[in-house]
Amino acid sequence: MITTTASLATRTVFRIGYGALQLERLHDRRGQAVALLRRAVELGVDHVDTAQFYGFGFANDVIREALRPEDDVLVVTKVGADPDPGGRMPLRLAQRPEQLRASVEDNLRSLGVDRLAVVNLRRLDTGPGLRPEGDQVVDLDDQLAVMTALRDEGKIGAIGLSSVTLDVLRRALPAGIVCVQNAYSLVSRDDEDILQLCAAEGIAWVPFFPLGGAFPGLPKATDEPAVHAVAESLGVTPSQVGLAWLLHHAPNVLLIPGTADPAHLEANIAVGEITLDAGHLATLDGIQSRSNEVPIG
Repeated sequence: MITTTASLATRTVFRIGYGALQLERLHDRRGQAVALLRRAVELGVDHVDTAQFYGFGFANDVIREALRPEDDVLVVTKVGADPDPGGRMPLRLAQRPEQLRASVEDNLRSLGVDRLAVVNLRRLDTGPGLRPEGDQVVDLDDQLAVMTALRDEGKIGAIGLSSVTLDVLRRALPAGIVCVQNAYSLVSRDDEDILQLCAAEGIAWVPFFPLGGAFPGLPKATDEPAVHAVAESLGVTPSQVGLAWLLHHAPNVLLIPGTADPAHLEANIAVGEITLDAGHLATLDGIQSRSNEVPIG
């Protein structure tokens, strides 16, 4: 069996958390959104990933309503982008130091807390999606300066990074990085060197798009015949196999799968009970890794 817990900041947490992005699908059914998050806690989830720009604040509002102090859930949020309801995309980059500080204040306000346990700086140096342009191209040192100042002020407990390269992570290590969120999956393993550095430094690796396929044309773990074969042999779903592979691949991996469906939530949590033997892992490790570098916008 794999180890079911791992370190995140100063905590030991269950390795399967919950990503709050999908809560916005329940925007018109707030009661269901709150109940879903309560169910996640009942199933053992003790870390939740969110951002003020998820559902234009809806996810944070639901978290504020659903989570209680006695739940002792570690809430991880992120800065580097802001909601842009009227824009071509629902997000605009917010990379400048003053914007990072404003985003921290927005998250504090919407979550109803005095301190954010962990805040990820989403740099957008790598992975599928937007890239900074113009005044949004900001030096890492300037960003870390404001993040560490916020930590010194007690508004942030710990600092993470998101969508970063190996060089950026190395430069940031002296600031005390507790987690890295990059796009990574069984079918897109370009960041293996970053994962290994995180493991060596005791930094949690929290992959987003953990099954690939974030945008049209990108590889999906659930399209792989080998994944289907392993799933059939174990009596589980291909998605569960893709998530289970991540847990088996490195002990510092934490998952934050998101869903708006209670049954899917339970299936995601059950991944922690799936054991992949040496044969399964050899089959899955043999799948070709393809790039997920498809910038948009």
